[in-house]
Amino acid sequence: MDTARAPQSETGETSDTPAPPPPSSPAANSLERKVRSAARWSLINTLVLRLGTFATGIVLARFALGPAQWGVYGIAQTVLLVLLSANELGVGLAIVRWEGDARRFAPTVLTLSTLSSGLLYVALFAAAPAVADLLGSPDATGVLRVMCLCVVIDGVAQVPGGFLTREFAQGRRMVIDGLNFVLGTAVTLLLAFAGQGAMSFAWGAVAGNVVTLIGCRLAAPGTLRYGWDPGQARALLRFGLPLAGASLLALAVVNVDTMVVGATLGNVSLGFYVLAFNISGWPVRIISEAARRVSFAGFSRLAGSPQALAQGFSRALGVVITGTVPLCVLLAGLAEPVIQLIYGTRWTPAAAALPWLMALGLIRIGSELAYDCLVATGQRRSLFLVQGLWLVALVPVLLVAARLNGIVGVSQGHVLVAGGLVVPVFLVALGRGGIGVGRIARACAWPFLGGAVMGAIVLGLERPFGDGRLALLAIGAAALAGYTVCVLPSRDFLRGADRGARSPRGRHRASVPVPSSQQDMR
Repeated sequence: MDTARAPQSETGETSDTPAPPPPSSPAANSLERKVRSAARWSLINTLVLRLGTFATGIVLARFALGPAQWGVYGIAQTVLLVLLSANELGVGLAIVRWEGDARRFAPTVLTLSTLSSGLLYVALFAAAPAVADLLGSPDATGVLRVMCLCVVIDGVAQVPGGFLTREFAQGRRMVIDGLNFVLGTAVTLLLAFAGQGAMSFAWGAVAGNVVTLIGCRLAAPGTLRYGWDPGQARALLRFGLPLAGASLLALAVVNVDTMVVGATLGNVSLGFYVLAFNISGWPVRIISEAARRVSFAGFSRLAGSPQALAQGFSRALGVVITGTVPLCVLLAGLAEPVIQLIYGTRWTPAAAALPWLMALGLIRIGSELAYDCLVATGQRRSLFLVQGLWLVALVPVLLVAARLNGIVGVSQGHVLVAGGLVVPVFLVALGRGGIGVGRIARACAWPFLGGAVMGAIVLGLERPFGDGRLALLAIGAAALAGYTVCVLPSRDFLRGADRGARSPRGRHRASVPVPSSQQDMR
């Protein structure tokens, strides 16, 4: 197993991640409280921000922007996400992952992160016209150059943001993200209604990221100090470069479809596809983002004990899958009436791709949690190979599928590669880390059964009920009731009941901290 090397301690010895404390120790109880509190704040944060983003998207799609402008925005957002995945060379994660006093090596991390993000932006500024032409959107050049200023800002914010994550300070992060959203959205809306088109997204993103940098600086004082230690830099790069490569591949996997659609089908089709993909990402962003803000830190604390890690991962997976399946099924089964109701009839072509993208969204949630777990356990080489295999298989499939069946074919190709190839490979990698298929199956069995029941209810009621607002509400309520009945048998598992460990009150209690719980999902 490829393990991370920690920075040297004051005595000159390296500090490797220790085994987690005994389940009944004060340290374990303190960690569990921190993780649960952080998960709760993270979920609230994500829900509030995503609802706000959702409402903003509706306003822009109905009254300000058309499919072609959404397509230009999609291209710029794709390039930005790919650059953000590698902008600090992966060294920022060392703030979260490594044991010991992180402030000793934070100045070196900040220097590396700022230098690498600055160089990336200079390269992107020069290459923007060629990149825009290659992706079939020449109008995206200016948007790319503005939006990717976020790369530099994010590079500087990596260190203070990493300290907030390390300390499970999601309450403070919620305030920062809220301010980011308010200012960024205000700028975007003002510019969009002033006729600035996709450029409104770019300046809104820059404004929001500036607020995030300032907020992180104030919430984590003393962390924006530059410095340089050659020994620390070498250790950080050994730790971070494989992670940056894996992150780059992971983002390429998620965003290569946007490049394929833009280059082969044009901006209008890309606009419809971007809208459908964004809708499919609602469950991922609401559930998965909330979990991932604490999952890496939580898994890192459990990495020294395979049994504790396996229990923590299976419970975390069960919670996120249980919370995600009903959203995915409802959006897939009611795709066309939902899009017409929310965005208007001109966006109806996006509905054809949405059911397939919802299936992809569910796979993404599980794979992202597995990604965090593999990083925390030091399996960076395996992770790199998984992501590389995914990308290599995906590109030719999407190119062929786009020409055969448009945006629907791209969506189908995504699901084919992810479900048929990548999921089995992830299962093998997790098995090598001590997380067997049986634990994963137990975590997913009841939610998948409930999803099948939901699908049957939606299909059975959609025709007789119609697609009016009250009809959609009634169908959704009936489907959710059926799902709830199906997942009730898993409630003890999600709460962390362990037959091998009882609390003094005689009730089953969780023996390990995990990123979330059923209580946190309420």
